[in-house]
Amino acid sequence: MNTAANVQSATDAIPGIFNEPHRSKQRWNFRRNWPLHALLLPGALLLLIFNYAPMLGLVMAFQDYKPWTGFAGSEWVGLQHFRTMFEFDEVKQVIWNTLWIASFKIIFHLLVPLFFALMLNEVRGMLFKRSIQTLVYLPHFLSWVILGGILIDILSPSGGLVNQVIVFFGGEPVFFLGNGTWFRITLIATDVWKDYGFGAIVFLAAIAGINPELYEAALMDGANRWKQTLSVTLPSVLPIVIVVGTLSLGNILNAGFDQIFNLYNALVISKGDIIDTYVYRAALLQGNFGFGAAVGVFKSVVSLVLIAIAYRMAYKFANYRIF
Repeated sequence: MNTAANVQSATDAIPGIFNEPHRSKQRWNFRRNWPLHALLLPGALLLLIFNYAPMLGLVMAFQDYKPWTGFAGSEWVGLQHFRTMFEFDEVKQVIWNTLWIASFKIIFHLLVPLFFALMLNEVRGMLFKRSIQTLVYLPHFLSWVILGGILIDILSPSGGLVNQVIVFFGGEPVFFLGNGTWFRITLIATDVWKDYGFGAIVFLAAIAGINPELYEAALMDGANRWKQTLSVTLPSVLPIVIVVGTLSLGNILNAGFDQIFNLYNALVISKGDIIDTYVYRAALLQGNFGFGAAVGVFKSVVSLVLIAIAYRMAYKFANYRIF
């Protein structure tokens, strides 16, 4: 065995006739598959242009950047912006708002789609089941620009549909988008409503892959539908639940810029302002580009660390890995 391995390694090392067929095969495979490689080029170019090229602008975090002088003419300030960031009370409040909103979004984006998938799995009428799926998928494909306008109208304290229903049953109108506490609840509820149907797809796929013999065995043991769900369905989808939950930790600092930007106002800025909206105001509206870039770099570094931890946890607890 050792002799054969040594001979094979020796022949591989000789740059001659022994490994020429292998090289020819590689060239032939490339010629045959070059259209597939060509299809990757547009995506690779877009990735380079819109994801990697803008990373050159991170130097602004270490400069007193002025647009009229550019990177070369702006004064270097080192870590001054980062020190200033942690001295501002408003930055601390923004980080807390982001963590609060994002954490509850992650929790409910995991629980609500799972519950919906379990309930939908019990529906026996295929026509009704497909109709429900189509209806709950639709909001996912609407932008927050459209949904924001709709929500502002129906949640208005004066004439909004929701408040009309509350008043009809004897309650007082609620200023959902003008009260900080209600604003946070509205953000979480509307975001979950928008995406829970689309998020349930992965759980429905996991449920569809469960071995039917497990249900047959549970039925023979006298288990009803509820006990089958507890004893067969939930344990079977638990690994994918762990994967989705751990991977979502990487979004702990992504509380949803599009949604909040289209819904928040000066009345709720203390409770609804997040890192992304703060960076938008500090950098683009106030012209403090270096400070805004520093806050963005801080968020990116923390997110990178959390994503690495999340993938490690997914591999440890659910044996999930990409590579």
